[in-house]
Amino acid sequence: MAFAVAREKSEFLYQQVINLVRQMRDQGLLQPGQKLPSLRSLATKLSVSVPTVKQGYEELERLGEISARPKSGYYLSVVQATNSAPRRARLSNKAVPVKRQSLIEQVYEAIHTPGVLPLGIANPVAAHSSEKTLARTMRRVMNQAGQTAINYGPMDGFAPLKRQLALRYLDFGVPVDPAELVITNGAQEALAIALQCVAEPGDIIAVESPCYFGILELIESLGMMAFEIPLCPDDGIWLDDLSATLEQQTIKACIFSTAISNPIGSLMPEDNRKKLVALLESYNVPLIEDDVYSDLCFTEKRAIPAQAYSQKKQVITCASFSKTAAPGYRIGWMIAPKYIEKAKRIKRALSCSSSLINQWTLSEFIASGDYERNVQQLRRTLMINRDRMIASVKQEFPPNTRISCPRGGGVLWIELPSGQDAVDLFYKALNEKISIAPGAIFSPSNKYSRCFRISYGLPWSDEVEKAIKTLGQLAYQGIEPSRARTG
Repeated sequence: MAFAVAREKSEFLYQQVINLVRQMRDQGLLQPGQKLPSLRSLATKLSVSVPTVKQGYEELERLGEISARPKSGYYLSVVQATNSAPRRARLSNKAVPVKRQSLIEQVYEAIHTPGVLPLGIANPVAAHSSEKTLARTMRRVMNQAGQTAINYGPMDGFAPLKRQLALRYLDFGVPVDPAELVITNGAQEALAIALQCVAEPGDIIAVESPCYFGILELIESLGMMAFEIPLCPDDGIWLDDLSATLEQQTIKACIFSTAISNPIGSLMPEDNRKKLVALLESYNVPLIEDDVYSDLCFTEKRAIPAQAYSQKKQVITCASFSKTAAPGYRIGWMIAPKYIEKAKRIKRALSCSSSLINQWTLSEFIASGDYERNVQQLRRTLMINRDRMIASVKQEFPPNTRISCPRGGGVLWIELPSGQDAVDLFYKALNEKISIAPGAIFSPSNKYSRCFRISYGLPWSDEVEKAIKTLGQLAYQGIEPSRARTG
């Protein structure tokens, strides 16, 4: 067995044991029903302790991927083929106006209702909070800067934070001029500014399908139209569908997440990312890159932003710290080389500036190395939570339920069996003090009526496991009341 555990990796050792067992399965070295290597033999081969292998095996057992047999050992479980990825949506044939505000408002209200478990929110940083480190950093900033820290900041952002962000992009091989970067009030403001830089009311904006509902609501508020491009659950948008759309429709701009889409969790391969930018620039169509989840990729190497492949400087990258550090700080940014002057004018008109104390704190947070350390731990926690939630959904939900396997981020996309309605499940779940995000809000054209999004970006607990079981029972009721599970 030519495997080894890499101690220099950021993953826990037992998580690498899990990955190695899965690799053996995927390569056909282990077949369903076959016995796994003993704890001692695998520990010897991997040069790790027996407890480390045991911890990995126990986690795989909890996830339903292997099973323990008394006095015999561990065996690879048979994978249920019915729990496959969600289906590919059909390519739209026309642009449509967005009318989703009413249901979106109900989803937001549910998320913030006291006593309701917020599985409907995408807040992955909650799984490993940076609150204590940020609090210490902010106290240090206040002690050093005093009154200055609570004054108005520069309109386009705090210069040291812009430099720290430019240095981070340089680590990914992307040179960024701080003068072409604007600090915003979260990524949502960055996206709003970006749209107004490249499009006007009545214009058609190509979006992923399913698409983060905040983008759809933004398009609606700006009086624009949306054209849906289907997502591959693994590799992002289908480039052949985009090519056909550009040929047939007058697309003014595109908003895509090339690294970890929301809610599917796809990650576009680097070669596809290059082809995407080249295709759009051949039609002179700007790309607005929603890049808020790229630091939460579950890959060894962070995805390179599409910004790196632009020859015409028509890519606008929008990102924030909301998913990785501090949602309440509302600090985001945009990189807009070609549109920077217009972006600054719109930013000045919208909000004048962003919180200086929050920018200062985050600048120190990055410079100290605490941000990167926190993100590494957050990624590890989210990977474990993802696997736990997938296993729990497989166990508790009806046969033929389809589940995404995100390449990063903090949410699952679930497609219920034929005949079910996720909006109905949303209301039933609320009665049980659980919030979910129904699929209807992720499409302007009434797609995904059987789909919904739930978050694994919460501290894993008995309450979360119980909520998954309750949702599964409600899903069974949607098929046939007599088959509903009890207990």
